[in-house]
Amino acid sequence: MKIKNLLTMLLVAVCGGAISVFFYTQLFETKVIEKIYKQYASSSHPHLHLAGFEPYTIGDVSFPDLTFAAEKAVHCVVHVRVKSMQEVRNPWFGQQQVPREGFGSGVIVGSDGYIVTNNHVINRSDEIEVKLNDGRVFEASIIGTDAFTDLALLKIEEVNLPFLSFGDSETLRVGEWVLAVGNPLNLTSTVTAGIVSAKTRNLPITYRRQQGLDTYIQTDAAINQGNSGGALVNIRGELIGINSMLWSQTGGFSGHSLAIPATIAEHVIKDLKEFGHVQRAILGLNFAGGGGQFSNETPELTIVEISENFGAAEAGIKLGDVMTAINDVTIRTFSEFQEQIMRYRPGEIIKISVIRDNKTQHFMVTLRNIEGTTQVVLNENASLVLGARFENISQRDRQRLGITSGVRVSSVGQGALSSLQGMRNGFIITAINDKPVNSARDIQAIVDGVETGGRILINAINTRGQVVYYVTQK
Repeated sequence: MKIKNLLTMLLVAVCGGAISVFFYTQLFETKVIEKIYKQYASSSHPHLHLAGFEPYTIGDVSFPDLTFAAEKAVHCVVHVRVKSMQEVRNPWFGQQQVPREGFGSGVIVGSDGYIVTNNHVINRSDEIEVKLNDGRVFEASIIGTDAFTDLALLKIEEVNLPFLSFGDSETLRVGEWVLAVGNPLNLTSTVTAGIVSAKTRNLPITYRRQQGLDTYIQTDAAINQGNSGGALVNIRGELIGINSMLWSQTGGFSGHSLAIPATIAEHVIKDLKEFGHVQRAILGLNFAGGGGQFSNETPELTIVEISENFGAAEAGIKLGDVMTAINDVTIRTFSEFQEQIMRYRPGEIIKISVIRDNKTQHFMVTLRNIEGTTQVVLNENASLVLGARFENISQRDRQRLGITSGVRVSSVGQGALSSLQGMRNGFIITAINDKPVNSARDIQAIVDGVETGGRILINAINTRGQVVYYVTQK
């Protein structure tokens, strides 16, 4: 009997200890989670306290509810299908036209049928078809494109559509929850979740040859082929980015995705809608710092080049000055500079802060367009040259590519360039008939001097950085 009582007491003690350990562990974990959440839901994150939006609650601990943003966004993201004819070389029958289909995503940004997507999704397409989340299908027209930011604005003839409003991507914080909504691998209406991994992320040189933009939101929300042009939203369901590319060595998602910030996308879309072309502001200077693969080689934006016909020189900014802020927003890297300057149009006046002789000085600078004026560009390169449109490249890009001249092909239409095998958007033409070119006007002047039927020799750099040559006729 004594042994039995002893065993009973021992069993009770063991069970009691186990229960104590269990409750202590649960209490500890709950307190830790509660502490983390209270820090996250502080006054710096008022968006967690929305009317009609209640976070999940377990006991006294609350967690962000992502279903609100997902339900709102999924109805505003569309499936984009493009069709075109592509010229291929057949070893037996020569050049042949074959049909090509592609797909991607888009975001409805206006109840009257305006849709934003990536330029690379619809580039060189003959037909664009948009399928809404409710299954309806529409033919879409192109309102405008911008190869520099890889954005395009489409329009379908429909009204009273659900749409996403732009949020402020500058207020995003690393670690904040976001959702990626799109059509990966043709799987429509797909939602993935993650956090903001980094802001103002720049890219290696090989990627910058294809696109001019050098500042992205990096997240770990999974995206794959077909997500391009889709929505990146915060937990309020606000559009804070346009998913543009995944960063992967395999071609599949590996933890890094990149989105164009909403502050840039909103500006581009407004310009495309109003003017059909982006009103890009130019300061007229070049930096020594900023850039490098996933880091900045130089933390300071030291000014090493100033163009005479632009606002920076006019305002009194000098070589050796170190830029620190634009309109009192701190600037530390080229990516941060680009994100800020792209918010403004030619003709606007901004405050530039620099350090000179260990002292901070401020200058009021009038921004200009690429031609050095403050006028609105209604349609840059309105007359197609060689059947294509072009855009200037910066001195910074020239230094990185090791070239002294060049113009980037921004849009290939019907004409001499479209007949050249392999020529596409993103190529940089450095010379024509052995004459260097630095603008569409240079190209036009050279082409005008060639007789009808005469030879046109084109020196170019493709999107892989390789030097290529083409010969065509006028």
